[in-house]
Amino acid sequence: MRVLFDSNVLMNYFTGREDKYSEESKQAVMMCMDGTVEGYIAFHSLSIIWYSSRKYASEETRREWIKLLCDFFTISSAGNREVREAADNTEFSDFEDNLQDICARSINADYIVTVNTKDFESSKVKALTPAELVKVISCS
Repeated sequence: MRVLFDSNVLMNYFTGREDKYSEESKQAVMMCMDGTVEGYIAFHSLSIIWYSSRKYASEETRREWIKLLCDFFTISSAGNREVREAADNTEFSDFEDNLQDICARSINADYIVTVNTKDFESSKVKALTPAELVKVISCS
């Protein structure tokens, strides 16, 4: 199963921040690390994680986190055409979420895993919470 992870799930994994999906986020990421799930990350999520985690960890630690992500996830990207498509798409209120959807489609993802599924109501790829992904995997 191919899954694109939104940066908020990865932030939960690395920082242990308060979130109702904290534990399931860890479980979902671990499923990528053990090979149960084929995990992907949108290229732009790396900079979001880098910037957003500065209050949680040192630069050295954050560099290790980025390398760890590259070890266990495949990085997905978007080109000029796709970014222009996202800029023209008014169905998403958040441009970044639109880019997540485009990156998920580019790798033929089965799901986008995010803590904010409501942000992906216009997504062409179904969005699941980390808890829903864990349930889908344990039922297969």
